[in-house]
Amino acid sequence: MFKQANEPEDFANMDIEKIENYIRTCGLYKSKAKNIKNTSLMLVREFDSKVPSTMKDLIKLPGVGRKTANVVMSNAFGTPAIAVDTHVFRVSNRIGFANAKNVLDTEKQLRENLPEEKWTKLHHQIIMHGRKVCKARNPLCEECNFSNICEYYKGDL
Repeated sequence: MFKQANEPEDFANMDIEKIENYIRTCGLYKSKAKNIKNTSLMLVREFDSKVPSTMKDLIKLPGVGRKTANVVMSNAFGTPAIAVDTHVFRVSNRIGFANAKNVLDTEKQLRENLPEEKWTKLHHQIIMHGRKVCKARNPLCEECNFSNICEYYKGDL
């Protein structure tokens, strides 16, 4: 796809069906194609074809929520951010970095409880820990380096 189109103008001018064909193997490809098209149009019209770097502007883009905006700010612009996906939500609340019922409150608590200069790296480390050790089902608590502080392991959750 990117050999044929790699600028917002390219996708803004492309038929939605062509975008769908490029990404057909992705889940929810029709919705994603619509978001690619509409985001590209918005980038061209409102942002001089540049991806914005602030949360306020990123979440204006179709299909972009706080998690995606945090990933973009962190990885593309080097802005300290914590993107709360399912792994970050689960692990942070199990270990005790957060005590929240939803991703927004988890993000807020992580921002308060963890040093800002470590947010980006910790975000990736927490994801990997959630995938390999602190799994949703059958977590490997006996292999976990955090079991001594983990609320879940101690049975407090």
